[in-house]
Amino acid sequence: MTERLKRIRKFETGATRGTLNNKLQYEGFLSPLVLKHYAEYLHKHRVQADGALREPDNWQKGIPKETYADSLLRHVMDVWLHHKGFGKEATESLNDALCGVMFNAMGYLFEMLRKEYVNEPKRKA
Repeated sequence: MTERLKRIRKFETGATRGTLNNKLQYEGFLSPLVLKHYAEYLHKHRVQADGALREPDNWQKGIPKETYADSLLRHVMDVWLHHKGFGKEATESLNDALCGVMFNAMGYLFEMLRKEYVNEPKRKA
């Protein structure tokens, strides 16, 4: 069997598709339940101190990595307190603390990646 034929899946219906080898499998890597709670957390925090509602993608305008790191560590501290049985000492619920960790980690990564892509040479079409 040639290498090309090995890369084809054939279904009982006769339909064929390429294999999943070397393809990102988002359905397996992510949890819709986690993403739902994360989106609820972000939506809850769209209301600013002045009562105005910020756009959901407002963070993509740019937040310094230092700000993300500082906030990340505060949320990690609350996760750690909950984990060690001292949840009463935390400033937020474990669910919110974990979502805060996710937000700040992804925001920090976004800032790193954005700089990489801005500095990336233009590709020829």
